[in-house]
Amino acid sequence: MANIKSAKKRILVTQKRAARNKSIRSAVKTSIRKVDDAIAAKDAAAAKTALNAAISTISKASSKGVYHKNTASRKISRLTKAVNNIA
Repeated sequence: MANIKSAKKRILVTQKRAARNKSIRSAVKTSIRKVDDAIAAKDAAAAKTALNAAISTISKASSKGVYHKNTASRKISRLTKAVNNIA
């Protein structure tokens, strides 16, 4: 355990940020899973709706620094391509 005040604060801040990042990553994974489920069911309308929600979630995660912008772009691109292929 840290004895220095600044080190104690770093531990607390790191835990808080890690929890926030984990929550955001989980939300992104859930939104991607919803798109994948709609694609598996060959439901184009549901897939497009889920895709819009997923793009929003991924973009927010990227803007908060949870994902690198290229990673976010790659995820969005792959999802969009998959949705367009079922239509």
